Amino acid sequence: MPDSDKSRYVPALGFHFLTPVYDAVVALTGREGTVKQALIRQAGLEPGQRVLDLASGTGTLAVMIKQHHPGVEVVGLDADARIIGLARRKAGKAQADIRFDQGLSYRLPYAADEFDGVFASMFLHHLPWPDKVSTAREILRVLKPGACVYVADWGTPANILMRGLFLTVQVLDGFQNTRDHAEGRLLPLFAENGFVEVTRQNAFNTIYGTIVLASASKPA
Repeated sequence: MPDSDKSRYVPALGFHFLTPVYDAVVALTGREGTVKQALIRQAGLEPGQRVLDLASGTGTLAVMIKQHHPGVEVVGLDADARIIGLARRKAGKAQADIRFDQGLSYRLPYAADEFDGVFASMFLHHLPWPDKVSTAREILRVLKPGACVYVADWGTPANILMRGLFLTVQVLDGFQNTRDHAEGRLLPLFAENGFVEVTRQNAFNTIYGTIVLASASKPA
């Protein structure tokens, strides 16, 4: 990874040394199972489709998608070679046939109109706004016409308590990158960069703040 990209990359939980405990922390604090199950249901996938799990991390969502929809081809992509190794081992233990690639969300190594769906789960808040915009445009490029991106990420806090709890996330992942989410800019990100039918689907309060589920379509 070029030095210019390394300086913009925020690893899981904010620090590389926390990567090995990422799964345990998220499972205990982020309602991970509930959120990911809802995201998969929201997608309504069908056999024969090909989907991308963007910033796939340790592969939890990719494995869940494959287990729920064995007839769907699942590709995971992450910038962190170490975490890709964890994802491949997890998929192997689950006997889930998933390809994991290394790459950057704002420079996707895929052709245009390649995927029937893209999942972006708990990832965008790691990026500064210019990279969020580039990522949204790259997602639009690789989606087939009429296909959707399915997003789960921090959104506008549901109340004062959720706003206070969200400060923990901001300390770990950076105030500048996460401010966009606290200010409600997640859905406009897609609406302003070529997507249609941008819809907030659901929301979940956690001990770290409010997670919003949304979808947006590439024009047919």
